[in-house]
Amino acid sequence: MTNNQPGDDPSPETQQNLLNKITVGGSLTVGDINQQLVTQNIATQNIFLIASPDQQEQISRKIHGVPPPSSTASRNAAVIPPLCSPPVISTFEFEVVKVDAKGREVNPCCKQAQHFIDSLGGAVELEMVSIPGGKFTMGAPQEELESREDERPRHLVTVKPFFMGKYPITQAQWRAIASLPKIKHDLDPDPSSFKGDNRPVERVSWYDAEEFCDRLSKETKRVYRLPSEAEWEYACRAQTTTPFHFGATITTELANYCGQDKNTKACFYKGTYRNEPQGIYRQETSEVDIFSANTFGLHDMHGNVWEWCADYYHNNYQEAPSDGSMWLINGNEEGRILRGGSWNSPPHICRSASRFLGNPSSSNKNIGFRVVCSFV
Repeated sequence: MTNNQPGDDPSPETQQNLLNKITVGGSLTVGDINQQLVTQNIATQNIFLIASPDQQEQISRKIHGVPPPSSTASRNAAVIPPLCSPPVISTFEFEVVKVDAKGREVNPCCKQAQHFIDSLGGAVELEMVSIPGGKFTMGAPQEELESREDERPRHLVTVKPFFMGKYPITQAQWRAIASLPKIKHDLDPDPSSFKGDNRPVERVSWYDAEEFCDRLSKETKRVYRLPSEAEWEYACRAQTTTPFHFGATITTELANYCGQDKNTKACFYKGTYRNEPQGIYRQETSEVDIFSANTFGLHDMHGNVWEWCADYYHNNYQEAPSDGSMWLINGNEEGRILRGGSWNSPPHICRSASRFLGNPSSSNKNIGFRVVCSFV
């Protein structure tokens, strides 16, 4: 047991002990040293300096949460940025809205969450919200209206804490990172059909999203990546069990989806979900900050743009991971997961449990993404 306090530097003996544990695959305990202190001191003090180059890479992978190259969960040629200081965490407030079974707003309340902000150059920033770890039941029950068999069997998943983008990646954020040097392939700096700095970027493939994450990681010296499918659903639900994070149904006052028949503009979706009120069909994306957040402080988890996840597509959840990790074995390598629905989707497609198969090379005006970041 050490006598170190938060903010103290570990002794040389403690540093070497920690280095040995980290680089041989051992686990750190509270008796060794507080994990947050380890992260801070490895990033800024002597532990990293006394390591060999191979050990430095191992430390970097562990601190940034990136598996070793041989792991089945590893992304191909993952970019491991140099170690950086922990981000400055602050608290923000926001309003959460719930609806009853007929879509009427009830019990609005104020919530708080933590976040950090990374500068992407000029006035462009990336806001990352702290998602607390926890357990949740992933998937839809049989009785959930218009649910599908690929959303079952329901299963308990334990998710570690992580940070997730407050919004889908915007066009301003995309341009800032697309202007950086190529890592694997070129990026179109202005791919979107519906123009606007604060609208989500769309017409990006899964490979484009991966390239964005790699460039962002190199620029910020943190590891950014696409979420696992379990992380995405956990973040979307935000400790709810209803089809949508705001309740049993959805309205076009709360999300951007197709609330009317696309041809006649009649509300042919009225009553087909949960007696939701007549809505509108905007026929395009909307700015990412105009609808209220869920309880975790995330916006646009339902509708606006489909969001890429890292996982291979599987036909159901048989043998799915229970730890929230990416599911990259025994699946369709030519298919990746899309979540959340879009401005062009009917309400049932926008449910928290709804999932879709996407070709990783495909890009259209319905598809965008958001990023996550882990530190422990």
